[in-house]
Amino acid sequence: MQFASDNTSGVPGPVLESLGRANEGYAMGYGGDALTTQVRDRLRDLFEAPQAEVRLVTTGTAANALALAVLTPPWGAIWCHDAAHIECDECGAPEFFVGGAKLITMPGDHGRIVADTLDNSLARAPRSVHNIQPAALSLSNLTEAGTLYDPDHLARLCTVARRHGLGVHLDGARFANALAASGASPAEASWKAGVDVLCLGGTKNGLMGAEAVMIFDPARAAEFDLRRKRAGHLLSKHRYLAAQFLPWLGDGLWLTLAQRANAAAERLAKGLAALPGVTLRHPVEGNMIFVDWPEDLARHLRTNGAVFYDAPGPGTPPTSGARLVASWDTDPRQIDAFLQLARDIPADAMAAGTG
Repeated sequence: MQFASDNTSGVPGPVLESLGRANEGYAMGYGGDALTTQVRDRLRDLFEAPQAEVRLVTTGTAANALALAVLTPPWGAIWCHDAAHIECDECGAPEFFVGGAKLITMPGDHGRIVADTLDNSLARAPRSVHNIQPAALSLSNLTEAGTLYDPDHLARLCTVARRHGLGVHLDGARFANALAASGASPAEASWKAGVDVLCLGGTKNGLMGAEAVMIFDPARAAEFDLRRKRAGHLLSKHRYLAAQFLPWLGDGLWLTLAQRANAAAERLAKGLAALPGVTLRHPVEGNMIFVDWPEDLARHLRTNGAVFYDAPGPGTPPTSGARLVASWDTDPRQIDAFLQLARDIPADAMAAGTG
């Protein structure tokens, strides 16, 4: 009963088979191989962006930090949500790679920024020589609350950012899940809405360790190349990154895997919402679930083999809560066993509530 993260899942067979084929013979290094060219061309087609430049790295943190570095000077500022991954979970990597930029955070219900909040924050930002200069807006889709920015919402935010002179970065660690949930095309959920650079996550959706940075303005690619090399993120045996993307993108496997994960989360969320003393903290729009529940229930589940992360809720003291994440290979039997285990807890323990 593994619901800690979609990072914990395995790798689909077609991806492993592709790696095996890539291991045959010789290929030029550092992205000069034929597989990397095929991945670039495939992503250009999928995103309806024939001029886009595509660069591969191994981690989401590297993708986000390097992408933001080509949008933001050292004296710049990056606007993002209070709970953004770049704010809470990347150990200062964006600030480090940019060379000193500052993150400006904003609130927003269920992990989403609204256009008026962004507009008001940017309107108040001083722009004299004594101050940091607004440079970029960073969004996440899915958000860190597991919620979705639909293309219209995304476009409104990008319009505000553009009006104030900011570039837009999209952390797409779960971009495939967002597409599967919204039904939008890759283009509608990225550059057509106004995104300048997208970090397309593969690792959380079945790849062994591969992320693609989609640079929709090709003029920024040369700087990205230098920053990637200087940061130690240009792999010599680059074909092994590209080999993972080819079957993942081919025949829509990436969206099929995301749909499976989303469907598993929906099944789990429906069962959790029916339990006494359990409430869903955010709308479940992708493959992540946040719950508030009694501490005794969490203890009972863990004692019996369930794995998930604690996620205390707001309040003083904070409420007991958790984050549960479904993966592309989450077995429905795991979900049913987890829910049955939750139903088996004695009633007097459930009566403790969520405080």
